[in-house]
Amino acid sequence: MKRRDMLKTTAALGLFLPGISGLARGEDSPNERLNVALVGLGNQGGYQVNGLKSQNYVALCDCDERMGGKVFEAYPDAKKYFDYRKMFDEMANQIDAVAVSTPDHSHFHPAFTALSLNKHLYLEKPMAHSVSECRILTELAREKKRATQLGMQRHANPGMRRIVEAVKSGVIGDVTDVYVWINSSRGMPEPLPFEPAPEGVHWDVWVGPAPFREFSSGLCPYKWRFWWDYGTGETGNWCCHNMDMAFWALDLTYPEFVSATGPERDAERTPQALESVLKFPAHGNRKAVTMHWGQGMPEYAKNFARESGLKLGNTLFVGTRGTLSCDYSRFDLWPSDTFSQWQAPEPTIPNSPGFHREWIDACKGGTPASCNFDYSGKIAEAGLLANAAYRIGAKEGIRWNAETLRSPDTTEIDAYTYPTYRKGWEI
Repeated sequence: MKRRDMLKTTAALGLFLPGISGLARGEDSPNERLNVALVGLGNQGGYQVNGLKSQNYVALCDCDERMGGKVFEAYPDAKKYFDYRKMFDEMANQIDAVAVSTPDHSHFHPAFTALSLNKHLYLEKPMAHSVSECRILTELAREKKRATQLGMQRHANPGMRRIVEAVKSGVIGDVTDVYVWINSSRGMPEPLPFEPAPEGVHWDVWVGPAPFREFSSGLCPYKWRFWWDYGTGETGNWCCHNMDMAFWALDLTYPEFVSATGPERDAERTPQALESVLKFPAHGNRKAVTMHWGQGMPEYAKNFARESGLKLGNTLFVGTRGTLSCDYSRFDLWPSDTFSQWQAPEPTIPNSPGFHREWIDACKGGTPASCNFDYSGKIAEAGLLANAAYRIGAKEGIRWNAETLRSPDTTEIDAYTYPTYRKGWEI
């Protein structure tokens, strides 16, 4: 596929401005409803089942009947599938939009198929399993002019809008560094116990494009997240949520440098801790910014908490005039005496009508959803790039060319940014 110039990232990508009638309403008349197919019905898929139920479900797909059973029963008029490939083969002409909520390793294939068939797409984070897959989906969605939304539902939180407005107001001056983290030590699971697949689990479809293993309850239905062949660890799990404020407030594009450190690397299992540095070049009126990502709170943030006495959330913006500490809904300015008279700017970013509602209306010709792939793809790529840097042991860091998706310093990272698919699952 031909690579095109990326659209310029602006604050407008974070806005949701009324563009069509019915934007704020939660229901549609029968003639206005989208014909939706759901791929993946359990765990996070249940959020989509509930969030899109104002539309018309024409197809439901889950290769694990244990996870999909209750949804299949709740919507008997929708056709039931265990393999999304068969669903698209039989029903492509009857589907307007698709929501994919599968494990990370199987995001790309159904998403690529849906977009190739000109379907609107809602996709769970972190978009895909590798950097190159994220870029392909971003460019394909733009080429096909389809409405997209990545599952970063916290983006709809009104408090995030006030944080973004505060940072953009220049209250803490030029932001030089931003620290973002997730307080979690999940990873390095116990070795897998292999066992016969339970009845109703279509295991070959579940494994999909990944290297084949026999069934294990240590993978399915949830702990796949901490095995590199299927998941992306806590960085993939949380980067799109927690990096969101930094990308939104600072109009970040793509990094030009990445480094990563952590515990001793394991070829199969994701770590319990990870620290990555991503350097972003100057953009527009913004100077260069360094992002410090951590699975676990960075030492800088720990020291800041002790010095300030503040209870920290998950993000610190460090500027030339001060520091802004925040979570998804609130923020503090430090030093507190410096900002005691500061007044927040008048709100300029409208509230979301609802995260799923944004996408529904975008599918019908309205304003692009706030986490469309032109915005969210950059965030997904950053997190997955941090993972790749950790897996090759890039402690001192490497340069990164966001146009070619290659490093001029090493080809070792290519193995983790350009995946190889199991025979029969090639794209």
